[in-house]
Amino acid sequence: MLPILYRDDRLIAIHKPSGLLVHRTALDRNETRFAVQLLRDQIGQRVYPVHRLDKGTSGVLLFALDKDMCREMSWQFERQQVDKRYIAVVRGHTDDAGHIDYPLSRRPDDLEWIGETVDTAPQAAVTDYRTLARIELPIEVERYPSSRYSLLELTPHTGRHHQLRRHLKHIAHPIIGDATHGKGRHNRMFAEHFGSRRLLLACVAMQLSHPDSGQPLLLQAPPADDFMQLAEQLGWRAALEDALRGHAESGTIRG
Repeated sequence: MLPILYRDDRLIAIHKPSGLLVHRTALDRNETRFAVQLLRDQIGQRVYPVHRLDKGTSGVLLFALDKDMCREMSWQFERQQVDKRYIAVVRGHTDDAGHIDYPLSRRPDDLEWIGETVDTAPQAAVTDYRTLARIELPIEVERYPSSRYSLLELTPHTGRHHQLRRHLKHIAHPIIGDATHGKGRHNRMFAEHFGSRRLLLACVAMQLSHPDSGQPLLLQAPPADDFMQLAEQLGWRAALEDALRGHAESGTIRG
């Protein structure tokens, strides 16, 4: 059963687990389980994804329950009117806060089905981050006797394909567990020492304006148990919980 975070007559939000595709794609032909299919079977009606999360990313995933609502919510995402917060573990010690303004080219694998012509011109892409915690571990990775990592809260202001993963790679702080844009040695170290084999990226909060009422709607999903257990092992649980508490107490996503 997929955990349901919110439901009304026209919208439903779930906590998507890491490793689950949102919908069928030609890029992962062997996969047989999809969030769209599982949620449809779970609630007994059609659902329409209004955005997507990468297969490895967990957290808030929003669906419409009819085509009109899907169109209206898709417009909010396209117009950058949805405020989102992610949590990530990255390689290295990051600055206290940062602003990444780095255009990203659209790639052919953005398409759900291969075969269409794609305009690959760079598109504007902007991400802000703030550092919640840092650690230096006495574990040799690459040529260094110790290894450094940071816990980040990420705010994407645009919605490009793999934006957060590509932006963090661009500033030389790739997300741990990212097999495409990350560092294999660090990914393997987390698997060997902490049992973490997932992409350490989670959408923990999303705020939007409900198209029917016009009222703000805050959707929240604390990181999954495996993510929280890792935070505990690294001594980051308090910092992570404090960031999550700030969203709940204010009723809005703080900048």
